[in-house]
Amino acid sequence: MRYTSPAAAALVSAALADLTGRYGGDGDGTPVDPAQFDPPGGAFLVAWLDSRPAGCGGWRTHHGAPATAEIKRMYTVPEARGRGVALALLRALEDSARAVGYRRMILETGYRQPEAIALYEKADYVRIPDFGHYKDEPGVRSFGRDL
Repeated sequence: MRYTSPAAAALVSAALADLTGRYGGDGDGTPVDPAQFDPPGGAFLVAWLDSRPAGCGGWRTHHGAPATAEIKRMYTVPEARGRGVALALLRALEDSARAVGYRRMILETGYRQPEAIALYEKADYVRIPDFGHYKDEPGVRSFGRDL
């Protein structure tokens, strides 16, 4: 689905509102160009549950590493949490990136997102050196996984 589609845009707005509640500010100041999620250099997925958008996530080519995909905007609506939506979405993102030749996934999250950290650890992601927009922030937690 396009990053700018109505369902995706609503979920991204909810994700940013969630991050604002956890961290303050604008939620996530990472520069994001919707075109970065267009194939073949990216993808944006929306999970549906009971005919309603239940979660989203995307990947984009990590700058400077053409075989590495960076996950952005992973989010599950509160009423769908604990039902396997996030893990299914994460695996679908991995499959999407793998299908076009990517060999590694990386992401940034933060210490005020313990459920996200638990998800990534459950999915065999390991801590990696911090990178990206929040590289020097004390609460950043960066993870990666070979595909």
